[in-house]
Amino acid sequence: MDKRNLAFDRVNYILLAAGMAIVVLGFILMSGPGSTDTVYNPDVFSVRRIKVAPVVCLFGFVSMVYAILRKPKNDVHIEDTDIKKNGTQTEE
Repeated sequence: MDKRNLAFDRVNYILLAAGMAIVVLGFILMSGPGSTDTVYNPDVFSVRRIKVAPVVCLFGFVSMVYAILRKPKNDVHIEDTDIKKNGTQTEE
């Protein structure tokens, strides 16, 4: 399979994996013990779980969107530019 036919290049996949890891980190920051009917735990409304973790998840989702929308850089060969300039392919 030719690399030019792929939608993403290696950098796109690395950015996508990094964004996914940031989202997972945000969900880990949101987790923690909850309150029950008999015991109230004020940690449910901590700054880490209410403000920091959602911002981290949002940053992860935005970075994943960037990784999807980023256009891979193509290596332009000399023959390809000759075809575009002349409109015909030169045989070697």
